[in-house]
Amino acid sequence: MNLHEYQGKELLKNYNVTIQRGYVANTPDEAVKFAKKLADETGTKIYIIKAQIHAGGRGKGGGVRIAKSLEEVKKISSNIIGMKLVTPQTPTGGKLVRKVLIAEDVYYDGESDRKEFYISVILNRATSRNMIIYTSEGGVDIESVAKNTPELIFNEEIDPEMGILPFQSRKIAFNLGLEGKALKNMSVFVTNLYNAYFNSDASLFEINPLLKASDDKIIAVDSKVTIDENALFRHKDYESLRDFNEENPIEVEARENGLNYVDLDGNVGCMVNGAGLAMATMDLIKLAGAEPANFLDVGGTADSERVEKAFRLILQDSNVKAILINIFGGIVRCDRVAEGIVSAYKNLANINVPIIVRLQGTNSAKAREILDRSGLNVLFVSAFDEAAKKLQTAIR
Repeated sequence: MNLHEYQGKELLKNYNVTIQRGYVANTPDEAVKFAKKLADETGTKIYIIKAQIHAGGRGKGGGVRIAKSLEEVKKISSNIIGMKLVTPQTPTGGKLVRKVLIAEDVYYDGESDRKEFYISVILNRATSRNMIIYTSEGGVDIESVAKNTPELIFNEEIDPEMGILPFQSRKIAFNLGLEGKALKNMSVFVTNLYNAYFNSDASLFEINPLLKASDDKIIAVDSKVTIDENALFRHKDYESLRDFNEENPIEVEARENGLNYVDLDGNVGCMVNGAGLAMATMDLIKLAGAEPANFLDVGGTADSERVEKAFRLILQDSNVKAILINIFGGIVRCDRVAEGIVSAYKNLANINVPIIVRLQGTNSAKAREILDRSGLNVLFVSAFDEAAKKLQTAIR
């Protein structure tokens, strides 16, 4: 579950991470009201206005602007709220901006002894350890740094059972070229950042830029936070942070129906039970010269109702040219899946793509009888290679 910048900063603040302060506004009038409040609280005379969408690169698309008066706050906010913001990380048509963050100016000291860094915390799946990635080259695309000057990127692995140790946070600050008060402040910052990541069950915390001001304060100027949805049962309050306007509507509908669905860019819709079989099925599709349009796991309790719901989700994607159903009947009864396919055909008028069905396991013979008697345009197969051949024919 992705968070907006302002939400990520609030989470960081709860763990004593120093942040660039600000307020989120839904209208230009609210933006002016919060700018006044921010000036009273911080003394700032310059306001940073940031579009709040789930995508990076906002500044490149005109989604981050500077205002030097309340009049400019209102004018700029009016231009940003309601715009379709296009960045390297948004869909081609961009994302609609519904709110802006009015933030204080933390670059109050001119160019004197100021430095921007990059830091993130993620899980290294290869080692089953958390990893802090950091570089002195902040404020730019980390991908560019990795490509052009990889020697400037450092990483520190943290044992999740031990947590971050004092020598590790000091090592990070030292590698960033800091000393004295700045080194001490960065060490505290890194420790608090890791604790925020670990205790919130996040899968990503990224801060770019991370600012060292001339007075040696260490400030999170931005935040990108992703929470592990599998851990939300431990954080009931986080569910209210979800912004459905920023999420794929098909994935939202799937979640509401208890289906595991991830939207992809391919042309073959997948309906499978079990994550392992789903991944193998996606490999099969690619080997057949096509691309999967989705990851869809109907689960171990798939029945006719769930199968029909899955059909509805797949058919919302106009790119789908064929559907591959690959079900292994262990707990699942194949005849119930077949009944769901027939029911979907009857209730959905827009099934006009080839459907390839592989049902193996419990009651698979009965399932084939149901599909044969239905008279539907279904290609029944029993083996993986046979499914691949039928798929190649279907998408030509």
